[in-house]
Amino acid sequence: MAVCSNLVRPFWLAMAVCLFGARALPAQQIGNVPQAPIPGGSYRIAGTVVSKADLRPLARARITVRDAKDSQKFQSMITSEDGKYEFIGLPAGKYSLGGARRGFISASYDQHDQFSTAIVTGAGLDIETLVLRLAPDAVITGRVLDEVGEPVRHAMVTLYFDDHSSGVDEIRQSNSAQTDDLGEYELTPLRPGTYFLSASGKPWYAVHPPSESAPSEKAHSESDQQGEAPPAVDRSLDVAYPITYYPDVTEADDALPIPIRGGERVEADIHLIPVPSLHLRFHLPDNGNHGFLVPQLEQPAFDGYTHVQTNITRSVSPGLVEVTGIPAGRYNIRLYGAGQGLQMTGVDLTKDGEEVDTSKADAVGSVKVSVQISGEATLPPQLTVGLRSGSRVVAISQAVNSKGEAELQQVAVGRYEVVVWGGGKRYSIAGISAEGAEVSGHTLTVAAGSSPSVSLTLVSGSGEIQGTITRAGKGFAGAMVVLVPKNPEVNRDLFRRDQSDLDGTFALRGIVSGSYILLAIENGWDLDWSQAGVIGAYLKRGRKIEVGNQDSRTMNVAEAIEVQSK
Repeated sequence: MAVCSNLVRPFWLAMAVCLFGARALPAQQIGNVPQAPIPGGSYRIAGTVVSKADLRPLARARITVRDAKDSQKFQSMITSEDGKYEFIGLPAGKYSLGGARRGFISASYDQHDQFSTAIVTGAGLDIETLVLRLAPDAVITGRVLDEVGEPVRHAMVTLYFDDHSSGVDEIRQSNSAQTDDLGEYELTPLRPGTYFLSASGKPWYAVHPPSESAPSEKAHSESDQQGEAPPAVDRSLDVAYPITYYPDVTEADDALPIPIRGGERVEADIHLIPVPSLHLRFHLPDNGNHGFLVPQLEQPAFDGYTHVQTNITRSVSPGLVEVTGIPAGRYNIRLYGAGQGLQMTGVDLTKDGEEVDTSKADAVGSVKVSVQISGEATLPPQLTVGLRSGSRVVAISQAVNSKGEAELQQVAVGRYEVVVWGGGKRYSIAGISAEGAEVSGHTLTVAAGSSPSVSLTLVSGSGEIQGTITRAGKGFAGAMVVLVPKNPEVNRDLFRRDQSDLDGTFALRGIVSGSYILLAIENGWDLDWSQAGVIGAYLKRGRKIEVGNQDSRTMNVAEAIEVQSK
């Protein structure tokens, strides 16, 4: 059963502050927790809450059972000293079971990503010895030090995590922290997983004097200063710290993964080594208002980019800007101003005093999008359209207005996958056409400085598939259930997943009409299930499913699906 994280997480956070009492008490005795009581019945859900790290029972954990069909109906209690919990008088049905405790990550029963296994009463199953495992908070801590081992104050430490929720590893930025006066940082609470770290900062002693003036500039400077020469600066102090990844490497590809288990406290120090700072001069076009575009630099960082803070930007002369405080490296250069923008991708900046001719830059454009939904007269609120780059990162997005229109600004040259989300339903792109751009499947190729118009026809996912996962004739709980679309490599938005409940049942919702293969995999959560070459190995033993276009149709798969081993 899928866990709705947008509802569950805030609820657990609110509950976590109410951890008191030595014995398990019914929710009505734990303060003013708003709820609609679950109607009376004759069933009992009970068990123990333990630490996932060492299996010790957890006292004073808040446990909740919630009606799977009506999330407003729930009961809560606090575990006793031996970690026991008990809910009595429950009717037959399905329930989510979740727990929270200070110092632990809130979780539902047998949770994987946003999915968990629902508890089923009235099905003859053992639901009185359920073990709910909560992973202890983990911590990454350490210091950022300079070349002589002294602390770097106010350095920015950025945390990245390996996200597998889309069926492929994507390293995304998570959160960040700033070092204190001792150069120390702490990142917590962290879920079990794989992480990466980077640090950036400025040498406290660094100075970045302007480079030697050009003849015309020098004459202008001397007349302004009445012949006074600028003070001499030791150029050995003209240094910068490159972005540095743990363990002390300057390329993201060389970064060392940091595996984290529940309850671990991992120490990771990063040393920032100064390198000579570059003085770069950018020849810029006039922005039409007797001003200039401001250069912005970014560097690749795993599956995205990170902004590089420049130190000084000054106008040398009309159309010539100097930037200092930049370490040598490979950069993307973005030039943005009122009503216009330019971009240069993969530029090697290695020489001090280098002059960058931005006349070679590609003009950024815009993409106008119009959206209509087949069979729906009005558009839902909060529907959003975006462009996803080759690194699977959404480069730009915009909410669709009531007229079904959106305009994506500052779109750089490149090839993008068009994606749509929000609006309270699952939508898929059934048709796409464009004027001024090349379209292939769901991808759009944007030329330099172009302003294409794109028309999207969406279909809503209203279908539902219900069934049972078995092994040797018995319901199998906790399997990853996957609905694989035809041509999965170009239809990633049509995949649907669920986790089988305690009796082996599942429900896949928001399904768009089409041809699919339904399958279940034991312990398949870390597979690259969205990749055709991986999921293809399981398709032969899957079940072919044809979903019609009837709205809100529920399809019951009469014959059970046999779970496959990973």
